[in-house]
Amino acid sequence: MRAKTGVWLIGACGNVGAVTVAGARAIARGLAGRTGLVTELKEVRGLPLPAVEDLVFGGHEVSGRTLWESARDFGRRAGVLTDRLLEPLKEDLDAIQADVRPGLPQRPVRTIGGSPRAAAGPRAAVEAVQEDVRAFRDRHGLADVVVVNVATTEPLPEARPEWGSLTRMRGALEDDRAEVFPPSMLYAYAALDAGFPYVNFTPSTGSSVPALDELARARGTVHAGRDGKTGETLVKTTLAPLFAFRNLKVLAWEGYNMLGNPDGEALREPRTRESKAVSKDRSLRAILGEQAGHSSVHIDFVPSLDDWKVAFDYIHFEGFLGARMAMQFTWQGCDSALAAPLVLDLARLSALAHARREKGALDFLACVFKDPYGVDVHSFTEQFDLLRAWVTRTTKESQARSA
Repeated sequence: MRAKTGVWLIGACGNVGAVTVAGARAIARGLAGRTGLVTELKEVRGLPLPAVEDLVFGGHEVSGRTLWESARDFGRRAGVLTDRLLEPLKEDLDAIQADVRPGLPQRPVRTIGGSPRAAAGPRAAVEAVQEDVRAFRDRHGLADVVVVNVATTEPLPEARPEWGSLTRMRGALEDDRAEVFPPSMLYAYAALDAGFPYVNFTPSTGSSVPALDELARARGTVHAGRDGKTGETLVKTTLAPLFAFRNLKVLAWEGYNMLGNPDGEALREPRTRESKAVSKDRSLRAILGEQAGHSSVHIDFVPSLDDWKVAFDYIHFEGFLGARMAMQFTWQGCDSALAAPLVLDLARLSALAHARREKGALDFLACVFKDPYGVDVHSFTEQFDLLRAWVTRTTKESQARSA
């Protein structure tokens, strides 16, 4: 029997979580194709990755929704998960629901027909998360569990000195200093301290701080993040090198984003919106360098769009002899359908990296993130080259071991 890999989703019954689980089970049952999965590219699929069919799902959720309710509601609103596709998956989703546990409370917490885990100090919260994930692993006899944060974005917290070293962070945890730990950081600490890989698909703090990279290395595990690159920033980081390579001066790059799902609603809060805007703008400036002019990112909540996010970008640039020119593009995509295959990719690649005994931040996954850990490379092409190089190296090592 093949060893199976667990995927523990923080925010399991949100849009991204539901589409990820339903999509994986649809693939496993032969009801859907693999378009959108980077791990199914010819140059990647030769790796000894966990099969999509062998992924076992569980997670934390605070809303009180079930996977089935969330998937069916999303499908009817977005038109992506049809009733015809979902009906054969109901038994699967109901079985997976048995492995969904109440999540850590966020402030403010909005609940729908249920309640999150009772509020507790950071130390008790970490222990509770670890107990849930270990029990999930043992119950299903899993080779590994990858913890992936797909929850709603948190407000951007003030940086804390305790984030700078593992010793100081452990002291804050022992002292139950709640102000040091946003929920995403508690999940990250819990996963890494227990030796599980952790992936932060959101703009939240997660494992982005030095203390948690130190923890990952100490525990012999891996982490990756942050903020999945699925839409406007994906286009930006592919297009911006054009201006840099042709020595065209970007005078202004204005981006306007509209999103109507719960993530978009959360971004109405200024500090939450700031965490998203910062990660979206940083990559552009990193690529253009001294050629970068004025740039800004605007994000608005537009309820009628639901999961179909829309971005308009206007690029004003200067060429030879001072000629001023412009380019504009529009991007529209189903947010969760863009994100879900990447969540599966990240789980599969992180599990393989952990099995190879890699440690710390997985810089070769930079092409998936707006604000990648472990590397200051933002051009999508250069980021994808990092993945290619890792795939080549891993393939050669696997072949050498099997020879």
